[in-house]
Amino acid sequence: MNKFEFNSLVIHHSDSLKSYARNFTKNNEDANDLVQETMLKAITYFSNFRDGTNLKGWLYTIMKNTFINNYRRINKTNSLITKEEEISAANLVVSSTKNMGENKFVMEDINIALNNLSEDYYTPFTMYFEGYKYHEISEQLSIPIGTVKTRIHVARKAMKKTLSCYK
Repeated sequence: MNKFEFNSLVIHHSDSLKSYARNFTKNNEDANDLVQETMLKAITYFSNFRDGTNLKGWLYTIMKNTFINNYRRINKTNSLITKEEEISAANLVVSSTKNMGENKFVMEDINIALNNLSEDYYTPFTMYFEGYKYHEISEQLSIPIGTVKTRIHVARKAMKKTLSCYK
């Protein structure tokens, strides 16, 4: 099939495409735009169509995918852009940047809490936090695995108590 024959067949299906488009858009103008976009894509990607396949089904698939992509793009745009005169506090939180200074204070408090732990609790706790398994900590420190679990538990409780203001 040459391009002229293909274009003629695509145009022949325009009425059925328009009624199918109205199912999606519920609006004549939007349906006409969707049909036009579908026909443009079909003609543009003529080389992807295989002779002997269902042209109408192919066009319907193009239309459905076009509608879904447009719908997603519109929703994404509407969620990113505020169309109100006054911006609410909820929208300000989304568009504002955070001052990272508060993180510095939190990290300082965490470091103070860690430094307040005795060496017996500090080492197993930090090793566990770094990703070591209980048995690895036990082997490296040459202490029973139960002792490792207890020390980590006690260190967690002490850290929670020291950092209770962050709950």
